[in-house]
Parts: sequence; C-alpha cells; structure tokens
Amino acid sequence: MALYSEKVMDHFMHPRNVGVIDDASGVGEVGNAKCGDIMKIYLKIENDIIEDVKFETFGCGSAIASSSMATEMIMGKSIHEAMELTNKAVAEALDGLPAHKMHCSVLAEEAIKNALKDYFDKNNIPYDADKFQELDHDELHNAVHGE
Repeated sequence: MALYSEKVMDHFMHPRNVGVIDDASGVGEVGNAKCGDIMKIYLKIENDIIEDVKFETFGCGSAIASSSMATEMIMGKSIHEAMELTNKAVAEALDGLPAHKMHCSVLAEEAIKNALKDYFDKNNIPYDADKFQELDHDELHNAVHGE
C-alpha cells in the first residue's frame, strides 16, 4: 500500500485555495515546533457564510494537503457548519493519512477554528470558549511517535 492516498497527492501537488485575503474577516495561524508545520487560514465572511477562504502553509505534503482539503470543505458553508469541521473529517476526505501525519489534519482544524475565533472577537460575537480548546501538539506528537 502506498504511504499516501491519491487524494493526498492530488491536494499536495495541486493545492486549492492557496493565497492571502488582504481584507480577511478572520485569520487563524497555528504551528507545531516539533514537526515544523505552520498553517495560516484566511476567511472572508458575509452574512455568516464563508464566501472565500485561502491558506498559506509551510510544511510537509500532508500539511499542505490537509490545508487544501479543509478549505474546500468549508467554502460556502455557514460559520456554524465550519465550526463543526473535525480533523477526522479532513483525514477521511483525503482517504486517510498515515498515523504519524494525523497531526496535520489537527492543525488544519485548529487553524480554521482560530480564524473563526478571530472573526468572532473582531465582531464582538459571543461564543463558547470550550469549542476552541487547542490540543497539546507536543503531547500528540509524542503519542504518535512513541516518545
């Protein structure tokens, strides 16, 4: 079996929604110092709908593919639907990720949630802080790599 699915390779080789939104409604950035992946997600929101989404990712193929897929999954969705996006859904949409690369899908989920939190904060929109709990990336990395 190949290490990466065809979908992962396609989103890595031909990523969708790469770029910056200069007047973004919300911006979220996350990174993992141990693996070196950094993701930045930009959202343009109109009437609670994600009208545009772009990303910049510095990292491995799985990180780029996860960013690309996650942006496709939330484009045109309501902010409430985007809040429900999980790393598991991103990984499944990519037809799976190797266990040691699952943290990439976690980063994509967190970057989107951080961008939504930025939007809520900028617009004084109340939210449930529990929905923005970040995972301990070092703990996740160590669990996956047996460290």
